[in-house]
Amino acid sequence: MKDNSLRSTIAVSLTNYLDAGAIVAGASGLTLWQKYLNLSEVHLGWLNFISANCLGAALGAIIGGFLADKYGRKFIYTYNLLVYMAGVLLVMCSVNYPMLLAGFLVTGISVGIGVPASWTYISESSEVNNRGRNICISQMSWGIGPMVILLLGMLFAPGGYLFGWVEALAQFVAGTYLPTEALNVFSSRIVFFSLFVIAFVAWNLQRKLEESKEWEANRESSKAQGEDTGLLYAFKVLFSNKVAVRTAVFLATIYLTWNLVASVLGFFLPHIYETAGGISNEQANWIASTQWMATVVTTFALSFFLDRISHRSVYVVGLLVAISAWVLIVTIGVNSHIVLWAFALLWGIQSGLSVQIFYALWGSELFPAKFRAGAQGLMFFVVRGLSAVWGIAFTLIYGKHGEGFTVAAYCMIALLLISLVVGAIGCPATRGKSLNEITRERYGDTI
Repeated sequence: MKDNSLRSTIAVSLTNYLDAGAIVAGASGLTLWQKYLNLSEVHLGWLNFISANCLGAALGAIIGGFLADKYGRKFIYTYNLLVYMAGVLLVMCSVNYPMLLAGFLVTGISVGIGVPASWTYISESSEVNNRGRNICISQMSWGIGPMVILLLGMLFAPGGYLFGWVEALAQFVAGTYLPTEALNVFSSRIVFFSLFVIAFVAWNLQRKLEESKEWEANRESSKAQGEDTGLLYAFKVLFSNKVAVRTAVFLATIYLTWNLVASVLGFFLPHIYETAGGISNEQANWIASTQWMATVVTTFALSFFLDRISHRSVYVVGLLVAISAWVLIVTIGVNSHIVLWAFALLWGIQSGLSVQIFYALWGSELFPAKFRAGAQGLMFFVVRGLSAVWGIAFTLIYGKHGEGFTVAAYCMIALLLISLVVGAIGCPATRGKSLNEITRERYGDTI
């Protein structure tokens, strides 16, 4: 499997495409769903709260992480994307708010189940000197998803180049005399259908993957020694080990403080551009799409160097760029189109060097195979769960028309500063070491 690490990484990385794609698909059509179903800002906050951006993913992660440790990584890949397809189908067919809410929740749970297993599988199947590269490829998929979804959103949006096709399909499915809002929202339904197609392709690729050799070796060792392999025992081992607890607190802190910012932008960015920035939906999606393009290019460049350069330096530079983006938009103002473009490019670059890359890398390196996916799932649960609460709080701070944007921006800067300081101090020295070496150094031979 080591010789095929790049191929398996690409197959598994489609999970990240579907994760970010689900978030941005909801974001790009948020205004259309709002008008179609007459939703308030609070309704939008609840959609974010239970989506792949927050609570849905949080619930899925804590389930999926420990299932991956108990039954194997392949178990997740065999069944999980069937749940994702069901959730996306529910969104596509939504005609009221409860249906839309349920679709976002089911899709989010599936995303959460897949993420810890994917990062774990990529690290376990990678060569020592390609682990960072493969995580970067996974992160590229996290950028390609939103870029493609936003481009589709623009093409199919009302007034877009392909809206005539949307109109024809809508009238074929629902009749000729559709209200304008019902007609326009079909563009979002088509975007979600694209996710359904990619999920079907990914499921067919992932269910054919081999099981992680490291997971199999650990499972055989545990059975030979007569160890309990149940989920409750895995929790007990995790929380009774001081090194594991300190590691979890460190990783959860750097990821949470960064993700509270990133999750808001992932779901609300086009909406922010439209309300606080005063631009059209098409302009907002063009800016956001360019941002994700910058993310993909930056991550691609980083993939050639991450296994050979200082992780601390890349981490610090990424967060300094992120903070600079927010300082720029606070000092000059969100109403300037030039500032919006500059913010998008800076945020895109930092996303290509982002904390999420290091969280994915360190999260799979710093825990033993016994509870590697479970620990990541637990942290992901905490981070996305708190992000769900923050998403609701953000809508209250931000206001209906973006009147609280400046206050929200200062909150973002403070969160990014915390992530910068904690990560710079606690950055682990794992580059060039195998997962077994790292485990022995941190836990000894008794874990």
